[in-house]
Amino acid sequence: MLTRRQISAGLIGGVLVPALAPSLARAFTPAELTGADRLFPAEASGGMVASREATATRVGVDVLAAGGNAVDAAVAVAFALAVTLPQAGNLGGGGFALVHRPADRSTHALDFREMAPAAAHRDVFLAPDGSVDSERSRYSHHAVGVPGSVAGYLDLLARFGSWPRQRVMAPAIRLAEQGIPVTRILHRNIEQRLERFRPWPATMAVIVRPDGSALQPGDVLRQPDLAASLRQISEQGAGAFYEGGIAELIAAEMTRHHGPITRADLAGYHTVWRAPVMGSYRGVGIASMPPPSSGGAHLLQMLNILEGWDLAALGHNSAAGLHRMAEAMRRAYADRAVHLGDPDFWEVPLDWITSKTYAADLRAAIDLDHASPSDTVAPGTPKAEGANTTHLSVMDRRGGAVSMTTTLNFGFGSGIVAEGTGIFLNNEMDDFSAKPGVPNAYGLVGGEANAVAAHKRPLSSMTPTLLLADGRAVGALGSPDGSRIITTVLQVILNLVDHGMNLAEATAAPRLHHQWQPDIVWVEEGVSPDTLDLLRRLGHTVEIRRAFGAAQSVLASPKGFQGMTDPRRPGGLAAGPDH
Repeated sequence: MLTRRQISAGLIGGVLVPALAPSLARAFTPAELTGADRLFPAEASGGMVASREATATRVGVDVLAAGGNAVDAAVAVAFALAVTLPQAGNLGGGGFALVHRPADRSTHALDFREMAPAAAHRDVFLAPDGSVDSERSRYSHHAVGVPGSVAGYLDLLARFGSWPRQRVMAPAIRLAEQGIPVTRILHRNIEQRLERFRPWPATMAVIVRPDGSALQPGDVLRQPDLAASLRQISEQGAGAFYEGGIAELIAAEMTRHHGPITRADLAGYHTVWRAPVMGSYRGVGIASMPPPSSGGAHLLQMLNILEGWDLAALGHNSAAGLHRMAEAMRRAYADRAVHLGDPDFWEVPLDWITSKTYAADLRAAIDLDHASPSDTVAPGTPKAEGANTTHLSVMDRRGGAVSMTTTLNFGFGSGIVAEGTGIFLNNEMDDFSAKPGVPNAYGLVGGEANAVAAHKRPLSSMTPTLLLADGRAVGALGSPDGSRIITTVLQVILNLVDHGMNLAEATAAPRLHHQWQPDIVWVEEGVSPDTLDLLRRLGHTVEIRRAFGAAQSVLASPKGFQGMTDPRRPGGLAAGPDH
């Protein structure tokens, strides 16, 4: 068990993190950033990488040390994670990324979320009796969305990177060819899903011993098929995945198992550069991901609601503070169920959801002495005026920053490896509303906005986020864990800004989550029993749950870079060239 002294010192995730100033807002005032080179002097070395897997983090650190920028490092880490963290890192999934460009202080959002194939339709996951066939939507070839990760990584690199593709991908190819030691965490993840993998020989060939048992800690995981796929992408670019040899193998896998993805679906995939969601919280700039991610919209919505109360005066994780947080979450997730979807198919009232005026209306309706039953909290009406995901955060010495979240959805996605590729395929089609009003695997309720349709992107909770001060990126953060991603990012920000915690404390502190339906406040262990009793007296249904979220964060200050990987999921690392 970590002591408070260890947490305060930042002895987590492999890097000694210096304590932050008492408040993030106070630490990064414009006055302190006066002078163009104050925060990132041209001659300075350094930078910081945080990811869920230590070997992948070291790949990114090596890139920064050799002069690569934040995008070069982030893409190298992402490809490495496809090898070293196969349960979440991926080539067969999708995600979102935010990039801050220091040259002009601009921030950009890249959508490389998976897309539904052309054969997808509204009732594709309904059984003959009208019920939802969850087996089909989660563990079959029909569960697979057209992957976007390869296109996304290479699009990022082409637009904002400084290194050639071959150099960035070389470490991932080497790791796949030479092999990586199986950790206890990877062994446990494989063993837990072994029966789900057994129907798929190509999957079993990757993650079992010759006797059919799960790879054991200390075994070497070599992935020659994945290495060959990576090499093709390195040599030929994204075309290898979407139109070349890899596409042929994925389409053949689908044909053998009556899956819907065709060569035309793969060739038709495209990324989308979107305008990031922008806002502020107590003077700290917030940039996050727009739809089809729900993360940025509802992160800002909850921050706007909470900004009207003095959370610092209420005390960290006090009953009064937690009650306000739960009520803000309840209202945001109610709006998510109705108003959020793929903006190319649904008109998302984004400006209204993220407006401080709407937040003030919601805040005024919250009873500070009683919980609001979710059945009485309806989604708002606009007025005219996305559990196995992984996150990485990178900042470089020049002021560049990347916050990237990618996913297969479940651990190892659908559990299906496309024969001959070594690539695990996602099961992101379950993120659509298979039947409006019926919860998905994470208990999230969706409506018409997120109904299945051909070429549509499913709604997500991924929340890659950048913190800004005086137009500069001063932080990058995000998390995996399905519907709990948004509230994890929310609470790390609140802990930094309102409660004066350093980055280690802000990450390790116990968390709360409410998502409207089911009407339950989920709380991690570590919150005072007296506080929980007070919440129950206010009318909340409180349940203690296992740890959730796995925030990966980096910050830059005049004192240097800090990084933190969440202790809830061991095996991560935050490190930089100078650490």
